[in-house]
Amino acid sequence: MSTQLTETAQTRRAVGNILKGSAGNLVEWYDLYVYTVFAAYFQSHFFSSKDELQAGLEAMAVFSTSFLMRPIGSWFFGRYADRKGRKAALTLSVTMMSAGSFAIAVLPTTQQIGVWALVLLIFVRLVQGFSVGGEYGTSATYMSEAATSKRRGFFSSFQYVTLIGGQMLALLVLVILQNATDKGTLTEWGWRIPFAIGGVAALVVLWLRRSMEETLSEDQVLAAKAPAVAGEARPGSMKLLFTRHWKPLLICIGVTLGGTVAFYTYTNFILKFMNDTSGIAKTDTSVINFWALLIFMLLQPVYGIISDKVGRKPLLLWFGITGVLFTWPLLSALSNTKDPFTAFLLMMGGLLIVGGYTSINALVKAELFPASIRALGVGLGYAIANSLFGGTVPLIGAALQKSDQVDLFFTYVTVAIGISLLVYILALKNRKITHLDREQGNAWPSAPAERKDDDDDRVNA
Repeated sequence: MSTQLTETAQTRRAVGNILKGSAGNLVEWYDLYVYTVFAAYFQSHFFSSKDELQAGLEAMAVFSTSFLMRPIGSWFFGRYADRKGRKAALTLSVTMMSAGSFAIAVLPTTQQIGVWALVLLIFVRLVQGFSVGGEYGTSATYMSEAATSKRRGFFSSFQYVTLIGGQMLALLVLVILQNATDKGTLTEWGWRIPFAIGGVAALVVLWLRRSMEETLSEDQVLAAKAPAVAGEARPGSMKLLFTRHWKPLLICIGVTLGGTVAFYTYTNFILKFMNDTSGIAKTDTSVINFWALLIFMLLQPVYGIISDKVGRKPLLLWFGITGVLFTWPLLSALSNTKDPFTAFLLMMGGLLIVGGYTSINALVKAELFPASIRALGVGLGYAIANSLFGGTVPLIGAALQKSDQVDLFFTYVTVAIGISLLVYILALKNRKITHLDREQGNAWPSAPAERKDDDDDRVNA
């Protein structure tokens, strides 16, 4: 009976911490995605081109610049989280994102201050990129550590529930504003409303995160504060990451590469793809994206529960194999349809594939590293792949759209998924002891014991 009460108390505690951590994740990603969702309405205020496709390309280029700051943000916040605590890093991250959203909400346009409007927009997006670069690795670490051992897949899936929820919330705001105001009003000043909403929401999350429980041990905090000893790498340091954990860092990048390209293709760029290539009306694509993302979001915990039963690797193989086989047919069919319902089904097909990656990728990466370097390793590995490949999807896609070479884009996405599939097959093992198991309890009671050696860096999924 006491064991049952203990398990119930642990679950209740995990739920509370996951909700507080994921609420911040929701707002951070809403603030990031609201830019692309409303780009078609505010791009004329910051970009001088009269060609809508060219202006859209320039807007996506600015969106991509925020990804340049992801690795820097991941380094800063990862180091901060591994030395001072996950809670402190997550609180600082959401504060910066809130400031950025408020800034865009009141930003002057090129008609008012000329080219300085674009300069300020780029600067704010860089700050937000820096912030979200720290959010991913730290929140992935926090949710993995806060989860109960037998339900890590389920609890960790809420990182992408809220990440997708952030984009869905941005789309919901778009749909509401499209129906509440006319296009002229939305283009003139209505586009500022969603940024102001994001800033206010971030302040609410800042208050919530003050009551989060810390998952970093006091011993690690003390070790990070202690004077450096010659020849020893301190927790949260680049030296520790590159000398003892460079193999899992490379695997982390490989795991992310195809997943981030596919995710940004089917959840971000696809809105512009449907508008410009398929020729579907903007109001229809907004509704299509909203309902598809809602279903996709609700499926994340389902995938997570499955991973708690069968392991993480089978889900990654599902994503990799089906992604390689069906990316081209799905995107090709989507480019040739003007029917909204058919477009919805095709988008949903892509999202069902991507779900094998999104639901568990944060946990898979967290399991690669010990607590002393987890936030930095997860964040930096993700940010490098995300900056080079995921963040450039809208720019590459828009450029190939403009040059009437969308077939090359289909190839790019397929090849990226194929590279990650090789990593899943060759570098990951299923249901074996991980760093998280050693630290906080084994997720697999029947898993064979494995030599405890951080330098061995054998990877488990």
